[in-house]
Amino acid sequence: MPKRSRRPTSPSSDIDGSALVESLLGGWRALARLDVDGFALLRSRGVTRRANSIVPIDPPAETAALAAAVERLEGLAEAAGQTPTFRLFTAPRLEHGPLRELLLARGYVPEGHTLVQQRELPAAGTAPHPGARILVGAPDEDWLAASWHLSPRPEEGARETTRDLMAGTPAVYVSLPSAEGAAGAAVGRAALVTQGRRTVAVLDAIAVDPAHRRQGLGRAVVGSLLALAAVQGAGHALLEVEEHNAAARALYRGAGFRAGGEYHYLRRG
Repeated sequence: MPKRSRRPTSPSSDIDGSALVESLLGGWRALARLDVDGFALLRSRGVTRRANSIVPIDPPAETAALAAAVERLEGLAEAAGQTPTFRLFTAPRLEHGPLRELLLARGYVPEGHTLVQQRELPAAGTAPHPGARILVGAPDEDWLAASWHLSPRPEEGARETTRDLMAGTPAVYVSLPSAEGAAGAAVGRAALVTQGRRTVAVLDAIAVDPAHRRQGLGRAVVGSLLALAAVQGAGHALLEVEEHNAAARALYRGAGFRAGGEYHYLRRG
């Protein structure tokens, strides 16, 4: 596996503000992005709410300009057949209180609560799990089949769209067999996003077959992804986890992740 030289960065500095948002957007890159009035309008054939939402990057501060931008974005979303859905982050140097108040006043309904977690990566030195099957670049059909088996989606054409979403950013992919040797019992992905002068690993698509849980596979997948991302030059890692997923939160806490922010959606009712 080729080793990238690490970009110079301050290993103790967290990713926050718009850099945090852009890193997450880069890790799950929408198939189409339109930047309008300081917002990113994302479209991806209706597959995943993350990739079909409106994300404030640097929205107008003045009230009338903000309201005009929201109206413009609503029209663009509706023209594309989407229900206007905004994804609002709360993190250091990032607060969208005025936008939240405006959307609530326009009848938007809050949905979901996702935590953003982050950690620094040490210099490359740890090794991935010895049983890991590793891919760099884009997923192959075996990895996609295992991932789809563990986390299928109901939308029409979702498998092909998910593949296209993942292919939008270079990444490392891991799959692990079960203790009994069953292939593809656990999978995970770490997208490698260039953010300023650093490379950020954005972990996602981590799943373990329920029939093979409590074998340490989730921990092994996360550890392998972090080790491989460090080899590829990443100095920082991010991930998203639903607030209600206590098991996943415990897994990531054990892997050294800490709170970095959160977000929720506001959908027009």
